[in-house]
Amino acid sequence: MFTILDRYILKRYLITFMGMLLLFVPIGIMANLAEKIGKIIDNEAPLAEVIVFYGNFTLVIGNLLLPIFLFLSIIFFTSKLASNTEIVAILSSGVSFWRFLRPYFVGATLVAILIFMMGMFIVPHASIGFNEFEYKYFKKGKRDRVTENIFNQLNENDYIYVSSFDPNRQIGYNFTYEHFDSIGKLDYKIFASNIRWVEDDSIYRLTNYEKRTILNEREFIDAKRRLDTVFSFKIDDLTPVSYVAETKNLFELNEFIEDQRRKGASNINAYVLVKYKRWALPIAAFILTVIAVAVSSVKRRGGMGLNLAFGIGVAFVYIFFDKVFGTLAEQSGFSPLLAVVIPNLLFGVFAVYMLMKAKR
Repeated sequence: MFTILDRYILKRYLITFMGMLLLFVPIGIMANLAEKIGKIIDNEAPLAEVIVFYGNFTLVIGNLLLPIFLFLSIIFFTSKLASNTEIVAILSSGVSFWRFLRPYFVGATLVAILIFMMGMFIVPHASIGFNEFEYKYFKKGKRDRVTENIFNQLNENDYIYVSSFDPNRQIGYNFTYEHFDSIGKLDYKIFASNIRWVEDDSIYRLTNYEKRTILNEREFIDAKRRLDTVFSFKIDDLTPVSYVAETKNLFELNEFIEDQRRKGASNINAYVLVKYKRWALPIAAFILTVIAVAVSSVKRRGGMGLNLAFGIGVAFVYIFFDKVFGTLAEQSGFSPLLAVVIPNLLFGVFAVYMLMKAKR
């Protein structure tokens, strides 16, 4: 049952959090625009695309920073409660410290649900336009995927290879398709000087097509100058963009990871890391809530300024740990699960320590 105290704290919690978003998100947009305005003008990016990009920018960057905004907003309003001796009055009236924390956990739950829904279903769609704009105008000339010597295992029996791939024209060069039977013996092999995806007809067009079929130790050759056909793979399966995992919702990402694991993809850790980070962000909301309350619920000589300085320091350390372990998982064989769990575990222990200290 919600009491007046619960409603009072929860109201302050949510209003301050929303105020923090409305304050810092526009600042983030203006800072990014000031940095990128030269490239936008030089590349003659249309105004409509720029507006859409910054809408996507707000969702993508805002979702990553939601736990940090939550953390700072709790420190801000709880420090005000402490400086006005409201917390002393609440605890002196017989309310236990654990009971005092209840509205904070309710607020953290609401924010965690928001982070979960955004991260799993809303932000992935925004990430498509965000990254496409980045590579089109800000990272012009940089490749968003591997385009040379591409080898891909489609399933247990089929393998494809292209020496190079042009994603803009959707064409691969020196295409090879190999099919093996159930005992690992080559059944047939297809060669083509290039393979092109024809969007209008939803077919693949092979140039200088040649198929070699092995039957009873004999080889049969079928050659054509051009062949229109269908395959079970998509043209983008040849080499997905580097940010592909970020553009998929919860269910699509699970299917994509299983598909890449079945194919034996070498960069599977990067995809799994994206998945685990989405689950870790809502948990981080609770951990940072506990730390923020523990830090700011005690009245200090330095007041709110000292608490905010401490909070910003903790936020930077948290981001640092997250980046370090994330890079280890992407660039080495380090477990993506541990890369996500370790920072939250360390800060979870720190949160418990700070809470026990504040309670005393």
